[in-house]
Amino acid sequence: MKTEKQIAAAAAEFAKRWNGRGNERGESQPFWIDLLTNVYGIETPSDGFIIFEDHHKVDASNYIDGRIPSTRVLIEQKSKEKDLRAPIRQSDGSLLTPFQQARRYVVGLPVSEHPRWIVTCNFSEFLVYDMEQPNGEPEQILLANLGKEYYRLHFLIDAKNEHLSKEMQVSMQAGEIVGKIYEALLEQYNDNSPEALRWLNILCVRIVFCLYAEDAGVFTHDQFHDYLVRYDAEDLRNALIRLFEVLNTPEDKRSKYLKDDLKAFPYTNGGLFEEDIEIP
Repeated sequence: MKTEKQIAAAAAEFAKRWNGRGNERGESQPFWIDLLTNVYGIETPSDGFIIFEDHHKVDASNYIDGRIPSTRVLIEQKSKEKDLRAPIRQSDGSLLTPFQQARRYVVGLPVSEHPRWIVTCNFSEFLVYDMEQPNGEPEQILLANLGKEYYRLHFLIDAKNEHLSKEMQVSMQAGEIVGKIYEALLEQYNDNSPEALRWLNILCVRIVFCLYAEDAGVFTHDQFHDYLVRYDAEDLRNALIRLFEVLNTPEDKRSKYLKDDLKAFPYTNGGLFEEDIEIP
């Protein structure tokens, strides 16, 4: 299984390899096989993982360019010169955008095979439509940015992954969110002493660092999130205490019985996690 850094490097190489290329008829399948195999590690994806040119789901003159049944993804592929947002004349004379064309194909599918995601692509740009919000705006992912935003296409191989939003967009609300965290934790301390306020400030700085570390590559993507989400509110305090202790301990000095989710976190020097603080 590839590490996050290996996936990022492979995504950057994929973007270089396909820069300026993009013939709908001759290169669509190699493009998606290359992406799934060399970036996301799917061995022989054409052996059932992805279905190309699915005629029998539509009709003899039309076909679905690509389907990934296991993750409920439908792909409408266009050539590099096509504008994914502009209507294109169809064989019956109608004008449809690639997304509208894909939605028309969905009607012919059994309900159990309806896609969660519709992806339109012109080799240099992916537009991802979440069919839980069929009238919402699509997420745009540029091939040129895939080395940094590879995680936004993880839904292709992982049905549970929905982290599509760009981190910059999420981070615009970070100050407000941290303020809410601060106020909520302040209530839990039940103590306005200088010592408690100092603990609160340190705790908030540690939490912000962990959130930042996910985006900066210090942690793997969503590592902090995925660790915390395993615990309910009553266990969260102990989960943070254990995590902070691990972050302050070099790998060669950690217990060999440490659980894998904690063992995966890197040692963070600099003293941020050195002090024992009270966590409410």
